[in-house]
Amino acid sequence: MMIDMHATTLTVKIDLSLAEKLLSELPAQGFELTKQPYTIFAAKKKGVSCTLYESGNLVVQGKEMQEFIEFYLEPEILHEFKFSHPEAHLNLTPHIGLDEAGKGDFFGPLCIGAVYADGEGILKLHQMGVKDSKRFSDESILKLARKIRAAYPYVVIRLFPQKYNELYGRFKNLNRLLGWAHATALGDLSEKTLCKTAILDQFAEKQVVETALKQKRIEVDLEQRVRGEEDLVVAAASILARAGFLEGLEKLSQEYGFVIPKGAAAIVIDAGVKLIQKFGPDVLDKVAKTHFKTAGEILARVSSD
Repeated sequence: MMIDMHATTLTVKIDLSLAEKLLSELPAQGFELTKQPYTIFAAKKKGVSCTLYESGNLVVQGKEMQEFIEFYLEPEILHEFKFSHPEAHLNLTPHIGLDEAGKGDFFGPLCIGAVYADGEGILKLHQMGVKDSKRFSDESILKLARKIRAAYPYVVIRLFPQKYNELYGRFKNLNRLLGWAHATALGDLSEKTLCKTAILDQFAEKQVVETALKQKRIEVDLEQRVRGEEDLVVAAASILARAGFLEGLEKLSQEYGFVIPKGAAAIVIDAGVKLIQKFGPDVLDKVAKTHFKTAGEILARVSSD
């Protein structure tokens, strides 16, 4: 059963065999039923809507949905309480979480974040509202990162472009570079905290990081997960990594007196052209990941101007 939760929306995939039960019980709770395209039904009452799609996705929305979910949907349909009591489903085993940021951005550093938390610390992360960094604005990321850095053991490895390009030239492969960086961060934090259990948001084949750990003679019990940021400690690491990237990009912007953009889109090419026109072609090695095809596109634009 897969659940996606936001402040006023719950999306959960259910077995369509439950549709008949819902259809028979929802009217007694005051819902009016209608049939919309691509749905089994759409139910609505004041403050709550409940729609079951032909895909099996059940979507509940509304300012008054909490009571409906807690007292009917969870006990009668879902048989679990991840929405109303999410803390009961947290992994409270002390562990290290790891994630990275900046690998898809042409400008700025590559950052690896590693955070350690015990059971009490994990509950505190939950209370702080920590979740995957992609769900936060840049401003919120920076604020949360300050709180995490003040309260938890952590390591952030920040590879500014000049060092990144040197390492990429050595590894000839981004995943191998990432494996080395994750292993380095994990080894440093494991030594600092004596923790031998870790979860990594998986970015490549598992042996990539396992090989890097063996090369560094780091012995840890590492679990690599797709969507690893669903774990709160990994989510905290993703926040520190993203904050490290944002702060690094700001540092480069101040150094060159130029607002250097995120991403790898058209605005990035325009910025690269302007930087080269002002500082010369060597500037790319200092501000950008030069193995990106974006570098060639920028140089071609400069040559044609």
